[in-house]
Amino acid sequence: MIKIDHLVKNYGANCAVDDISFEIAPGEIVGFLGPNGAGKSTTMNILTGYLSSTSGRVMVDGLNVLDAPLEVKRRIGYLPEQPPLYPDMTVEEYLIFVYNLKGCTLNRTKHLQEICEVVKLTDVKGRLIRNLSKGYKQRVGIAQALVGNPPVIIFDEPTVGLDPKQIIEIRNLIRNLGKDHTVILSTHILQEVQAVCDRIIIINKGRVVADELTENINRVAANSFRYQVKICGPQKEVLSMLKNRPDVVYAEVMAARDGDAYIYQVESNRGVDIRKSLFYAVAERGWAMVGLEPLGMSLEDIFISVVDKTSADAAERGAKGGKKPRGKSLEKDIAQSILDATAEKQESIAPYAGDED
Repeated sequence: MIKIDHLVKNYGANCAVDDISFEIAPGEIVGFLGPNGAGKSTTMNILTGYLSSTSGRVMVDGLNVLDAPLEVKRRIGYLPEQPPLYPDMTVEEYLIFVYNLKGCTLNRTKHLQEICEVVKLTDVKGRLIRNLSKGYKQRVGIAQALVGNPPVIIFDEPTVGLDPKQIIEIRNLIRNLGKDHTVILSTHILQEVQAVCDRIIIINKGRVVADELTENINRVAANSFRYQVKICGPQKEVLSMLKNRPDVVYAEVMAARDGDAYIYQVESNRGVDIRKSLFYAVAERGWAMVGLEPLGMSLEDIFISVVDKTSADAAERGAKGGKKPRGKSLEKDIAQSILDATAEKQESIAPYAGDED
């Protein structure tokens, strides 16, 4: 449905998008992530036809964005971070305005009614947009993106400022939209991506640095060999024992306490289950282990590691520090494997030589 071939966008001497390539299949929900200034907004603006590229090609439903801009726009519904609303219109007036603006040929009454039912706006159709809550305004923004039933929908920070209940409702809506549409979700809320998206693309400094199925990342992150341990005993001695075990690569004491027990975070060597041996080691010293809980790894941990590994600033900080950190090895290993797989995938994409006449 979407194909981006060796896309480059320069602003003078500054390269905002640096030779990125990826494809998105019909019905796929893709999380498009990256730190501020990574090139996400520039890429989305080129995809929607708002900006032109310096080089490369963007195809939507088989159409080149530069060759058929109007046809491509008809195939894309876009919700920017600030929904393009007219506060003095009612919801119904605004959706009719968008319907006419897009030159939609579907039965207007039936089409807008269906959209209002999908995004749950039926009860507020007659209200002025200015009088709606933040959550309902966001729904109106989603509704305008759905007018014309475009096969591709792009959401930029769709849940910013919403309360937890509204966030869950919007997430469920995006999941349902993915059944009939290709969806790109750009957000800084990583739990949202983990809960909704089929695939994750991370861009940093204008380049694609990670492109992986969400289920693969979740599977690896869940099996993290990391534990939260509660031990009653002298803190310094317990921490020293944990750090000096040959099967432990990382240990630290947490700020929280549970009665007379200190809470420690421990990471074992990959593939090593330390629970039994750790229990006996604690008991031999006359201490009491009152809690042991496996900890999964979050997408946030992996995201930070991927971005750090591809950031020149992170490399400079490491050089200045002088010491190589002992812990957090799992994030680094996973990040490196994702980076290697993505780099191999990017290198396998044939160079784009321009459209043939």
